[in-house]
Amino acid sequence: MKKNAEENIASLAEDAQDLISATANVAESKVIEARKRLADALDRGKEAWGQFQDTAVAQAKAADEVIRDYPYYSIGIAFGVGALLGLLFRRRA
Repeated sequence: MKKNAEENIASLAEDAQDLISATANVAESKVIEARKRLADALDRGKEAWGQFQDTAVAQAKAADEVIRDYPYYSIGIAFGVGALLGLLFRRRA
């Protein structure tokens, strides 16, 4: 699923770049302004995606460290959450 989201974001960014390039010869003020806004939005999106990836990696490393420090607690919590979810899903069915 992660790969699909990354592919979608990359495709969207590529389409936006293609649109900016395709309208490069249009000198109408509204089109120029729209291209600037699209380029800014694309830059902000790339920055936000990078921050998201950095945060996800940091949180995964922190979770890994906690699990390695407290393996039995982690197993117990995972078992409890799994049992609770199992009961909840069983009631729905």
